[in-house]
Amino acid sequence: MSEPAERGSQTVERARRALAARLRADGNGSAELDARLLVGAALGLDLTGMITATARTLTPAETDRLEAFAQRRMAGEPVARILGMKEFWGLPLQLSAATLVPRPDTETVVERALELIRAGGATERALRIADLGTGTGAILLALLSELPHAVGFGTDISEQALQTARENAEQLGLADRVTFVRCDYAMGLAGPFDLIVSNPPYIRSADIAGLTVEVRDHDPSAALDGGADGLDAYRALIAQSAPLLAPYGALVVEVGQGQDGDVEALMTASGLSPTGPPRADLGGIPRAVSGRPLPR
Repeated sequence: MSEPAERGSQTVERARRALAARLRADGNGSAELDARLLVGAALGLDLTGMITATARTLTPAETDRLEAFAQRRMAGEPVARILGMKEFWGLPLQLSAATLVPRPDTETVVERALELIRAGGATERALRIADLGTGTGAILLALLSELPHAVGFGTDISEQALQTARENAEQLGLADRVTFVRCDYAMGLAGPFDLIVSNPPYIRSADIAGLTVEVRDHDPSAALDGGADGLDAYRALIAQSAPLLAPYGALVVEVGQGQDGDVEALMTASGLSPTGPPRADLGGIPRAVSGRPLPR
């Protein structure tokens, strides 16, 4: 591993190149991107600012700040945690210790939900949407950004997570259309809802120790651990959600690899009919499972 630069001795471009080299040597598969993001954060520069400031020399304070970021990244902390934010569905979201880092796979839930709503011609209606275990508010806020007439309800058992979601809603100008409730999944909600979404914990308890450092050591365990078979959260939230859905409403949940069949069976047992094959993520893994109430 190469050594840190001397304080104040590097230009912006040299600092970026040096950090990328250190990260590559440390086995980082996204060294170039991580280096650009960390240098930008340490210097308070966006991409354009970094391009125009390539020849500027770092101050000693900037060098120290960048080195602190580099040490955290090489210790396995995700860049998003270091920056304190992550983009999801094109929306910048703050993070906290009580929230997962939103991942691209979860955008499949938003895609399936919008697909179902648009298929029913309901995009202009005053929809009621619930997001169970909302975390940063990522799924709910993404949907509200696409559905200007909808209102949302986000639940979480963590008050810290709810505060993070509230701050994200405020920063995105969506606070007047969303209510956050501290409860276990849907226990504190009253229907009917046109749409209920969730990305619950689905990792089997025995598999937690084998997760990557970025996930195992930095995401909250309560948002990861799905019990012995990874399905505990689905058993609870599906049973709670089914009675709260409007007759033409829908439940859309993210699932782990190989869990789609089991989750569809749980939906069927609760009176929901799967709406078709699960929506796959970019890796081809079935990721978003959805169901609607059976005719009553």
